[in-house]
Amino acid sequence: MSKVFCFFGLAVALLMLLIFALDLAIGIPFSRASLLMDIGSCIGALGLAGISFMTLREAK
Repeated sequence: MSKVFCFFGLAVALLMLLIFALDLAIGIPFSRASLLMDIGSCIGALGLAGISFMTLREAK
């Protein structure tokens, strides 16, 4: 069951990274409302992806 949560965390992280990186690059979907929010959210998404991946590697 813990692997399911790890995969879910990875999926959420990749979705967040996609949304906020697109907003940072071309202004879709939030019309670049805040540069700091985009950068912080991308860093948070990368952190979540890293934590999920490391936990997935340990859960054998």
